[in-house]
Amino acid sequence: MMNARPAIPHIAEHEANLLGSGSRKHWLLRDDCVFLNHGSFGATPRSVLAAQDHWRIQMEQQPVEFLVRVIEEDLRRCANNFAPFIGAKGDNIAFVSNATEGVNAVLRSLTWNPNDEILCTSHNYGAVVKAAEYVCKRFSTVLRTADVPFPIKEAQQVIDAIEVSISPRTRLLIIDHVTSSTALVFPIQQIISVCHNRGVQVLVDGAHAPGMLDLDLDTIGADYYAGNCHKWLFAPKGCGFLWVSNEQLTKIHPTTISWGWPDGFAQEFDWTGTRDPSPWLSLSAALEFYNLLPTGRRQEYNNQLTAWAAAFLADAWQVPEPCPAVMRASMATLPLPGELPGTRDQGRKLHDILMVKHNVEVPVVDFANRLWIRVSAQAYNTADDYKRLAQAVRQESTN
Repeated sequence: MMNARPAIPHIAEHEANLLGSGSRKHWLLRDDCVFLNHGSFGATPRSVLAAQDHWRIQMEQQPVEFLVRVIEEDLRRCANNFAPFIGAKGDNIAFVSNATEGVNAVLRSLTWNPNDEILCTSHNYGAVVKAAEYVCKRFSTVLRTADVPFPIKEAQQVIDAIEVSISPRTRLLIIDHVTSSTALVFPIQQIISVCHNRGVQVLVDGAHAPGMLDLDLDTIGADYYAGNCHKWLFAPKGCGFLWVSNEQLTKIHPTTISWGWPDGFAQEFDWTGTRDPSPWLSLSAALEFYNLLPTGRRQEYNNQLTAWAAAFLADAWQVPEPCPAVMRASMATLPLPGELPGTRDQGRKLHDILMVKHNVEVPVVDFANRLWIRVSAQAYNTADDYKRLAQAVRQESTN
């Protein structure tokens, strides 16, 4: 018996202002653009941008007084306010511009010996891989890659690929919580357990996770966790964080050493020189917007719409869904129809055609020697958006 196609998520009358087409007014997104790429940089609601403007105006009214007060009080207040959302304590949270900066801080803080090994997977974000390559080249450390298949049948394949790739010299695993190109939700808690049983520390790249997944960092078991709040949590661009476990807290320092050194983790990260702190100070406003819907409802809508979109596009393009539904959340990556070779230039060309000709913004990914499309689902998206995409791709594939 065939499984029924997932249903388009239902929007109750009292939710129509916050979900679906009725919610789009909360963003500045262009009316003529079908925006299916929330995953790359997010989209900040008007109310959060207004909060950021408020903080910037305060800063410019008396820069010296404001920046001194911010460092001493408000950044820590924001960290403490944010901490329960990710199941953490404020003292373990430092603000960074993005998850990649957080990953760099960890990699550049640890002591490496020649022939130590750093382990990544074939799905790691490219910028994070470059950071690992830099460290390995500088310290004669070895970078190894666990080959995780895609398409993939079950989450256990991720665990098995990592476990077989760990060697006696492996010091650190860098693992995505939600992969960027392939949009897979990895079973990080089981992966962390496997690594710790082998004496390997784990650095989680959680760029997409906050706001997309429920997080409880104090119990998940990672040694380090870097995340973004400007993607699925609606904060302004440049709002990221680095969480470090109690056991490793004194070992990690920002990539820019400044007046906070050596006074401790929070003090070092809170002041690395003059910069605009308004993205982090606006995080409370982002949480307020996120929580306008009951707990879990925003995730439920996004995930249900993603499930429907993946099934719809797979049927429209006559391609298989490349992963089980349990390994997906608010994004889905699907193969393009036809046997298209996967080169970056061809992907960029197709992206530009879809945007310029069809007003559809969606990433075209080159992965595993072919081209894929990654769709996101956020509150402002509706089924019609994916129908527009399906039609545009069908039209271009016949040209």
